[in-house]
Amino acid sequence: MVLNVFVYFSSFVIGLVLGGLAVFLIRQLFMNRQIRLTQRKAVRALAEARNEAKKILNDAKGEADKTKVASDAEYKERRSELQNLENRLTQKTESVDRKLEALENRDRNLANKEKGIDTLRAHLEEARSKQLQQLELISGMSSAEAKQSLLENIEIELRDEATRRIREWEAELKEETNKKTQEILCLAIQRAASEIVSETTVAVVPLPSDEMKGRLIGREGRNIRALEQATGVDLIIDDTPEAVTLSSFDPVRREIARLALSKLILDGRIHPARIEEVVAKTKEEVDATIYTAGEQAAYQVGVPGLRPELIKLLGRLKYRTSYGQNVLAHSIEVSHLAGMIATELGANVALAKRAGLLHDIGKAVDREVEGTHAAIGADLVKQWDKAPEVVQGTAEHHLETETTSIWGYIISAADAISGARPGARRESLESYLKRLKALEDIANSFKGVEKSYAIQAGREIRILVKPEEIDDLGAMRLARDIVKQVEGSLDYPGQIKVTVLRETRAVDYAK
Repeated sequence: MVLNVFVYFSSFVIGLVLGGLAVFLIRQLFMNRQIRLTQRKAVRALAEARNEAKKILNDAKGEADKTKVASDAEYKERRSELQNLENRLTQKTESVDRKLEALENRDRNLANKEKGIDTLRAHLEEARSKQLQQLELISGMSSAEAKQSLLENIEIELRDEATRRIREWEAELKEETNKKTQEILCLAIQRAASEIVSETTVAVVPLPSDEMKGRLIGREGRNIRALEQATGVDLIIDDTPEAVTLSSFDPVRREIARLALSKLILDGRIHPARIEEVVAKTKEEVDATIYTAGEQAAYQVGVPGLRPELIKLLGRLKYRTSYGQNVLAHSIEVSHLAGMIATELGANVALAKRAGLLHDIGKAVDREVEGTHAAIGADLVKQWDKAPEVVQGTAEHHLETETTSIWGYIISAADAISGARPGARRESLESYLKRLKALEDIANSFKGVEKSYAIQAGREIRILVKPEEIDDLGAMRLARDIVKQVEGSLDYPGQIKVTVLRETRAVDYAK
C-alpha cells in the first residue's frame, strides 16, 4: 500500500520534472530563434546604416568640393578687385602729389609776382604824386578842389541825363495813358449828359403886397424875431418890392423857412405861436422830403440796400450846394460816371456806383463836424456800409490820403468830370480874382520867370521864362516845381494846366 503510494508519488515527481524540462527546452528553443531573428535584423539595419552613412558622406564631400570651388572663385575675384583698387589709389596718390607740387610752384610764382606788383605800385604811386603836383601847379587847383569840380560836372551831366530820360519816359507814358483815359472819359461824358443848375445861398419869397412886410415884422418886430429864432434863418426885409429875402448857409434851414413863410403868407395868421406851429410842421415835412429824395437818388442810380441813416444823410444833400452846384444831383451824376468808368476798367460796377453816390455824403454834416468832407464821409460810410472799397472811394476821391486805390482814382475822375462841365459850378468874382492872382504869384516867385498869365478861367497858366537863365531841361523842372507848389497851396475845382514857354529871339538891323 505504502509502496504504491510511493510509486505514484515518484511517478508524479518524475512527470513534473520531465514536464518542466520539456517546457524549459521548448522555451530555450524559442528564445534562440528570437535571438537569431534579432541578430539578422540588426545585421540588416547595420548594413543599411553603413550604406546611408556612405551616401551622406559622399554628398557632404560633393558639397564641400562645390563650396571650396565657389570660395576659391570668390577669393580670386575679391583679390582682383582689391588689386584694381590698390592700383587706382596708387595712381590718384601720384596725381595728388603732382598737383601739390604744381600748386607749390604756383604759390612761389605768385609770391614773386606780388613782390613785383608791390614794387610797381610803389613806383606808380610815386609817379602819380609827381603828376598830381605838376597838375596842381599847372591848373592852380588842389586835388580836393579838382575832385569837387569833377564831381559837380558829373552831377550836372547825370542830372541832365536823368531829366532827359524822365522826359522821354513821361512822354511815352503820357501818350499811352492819354489814349486810354481819353477813350474812357469821353465815353463816360458822352453817355452821361445832365442838366446844369446853379444855386445860391439865399431864397426870395414873393409877397402879395408890400403891406405884408409890416405884418411879418409885427409889433416891435416880435414876428420876425420869432420866425428867425424858430428857423435859424435871417429875414431881410428891404426896399425890394413885394419880396422878402431869406439868407442862411444851412440849406435845410433855408428851405424850412421858405416853406413856412409861404404857408404863413397864404394863411394870413401871423403871430409867434402860429409861427412856431407852422415851422414845426414844416420841419416834419422837410424831413420826410429829405428821406424820399435819398430813396429816389438810390433808386435812380441802382444802388439798393442802403441803411436808413445813409439815405437820410443822402437826402440832405438835396439842399446843399458846392460852388453853386446841387450836391445831390452832382452825386447822382458821379455815381453814373463812376459806373461807366468801372465798366471800361473791368472793376466792380455796383461798388463804383455806391462809392460815387456816397462820395460827398460828408457835406451833409461838414458844418457840424470838424475835418474835410472826404474824411467825414469816410467815417460815416464806415459806420453803416461794410464794403471797404466804398470807404476807400469816399476817403480818397480828393487824393488827400497817403495812398490811393483804384476806387479813389475812379471816384476822383468822375467827380472832376461832373464838376468841370461848363457852367456846372461857379464862384464869386472876388474869390475868382484872388485865385487867379495867387496862381500868378506862385509862378512869378520862381527864379528865371519873366511873365505869367492865368487864362481859361484859371484852368491854365502860361509862364514865359528867360532863355539865358533856364534851358529846356530847366523849363521841364520848373513846370514840375510849379505844379507841386500849386497843389500844395491852392484850393481849386478840377485841374490846372501849367505851360512853360522858352523862346530865344535873334534881332539885328541892316543898315
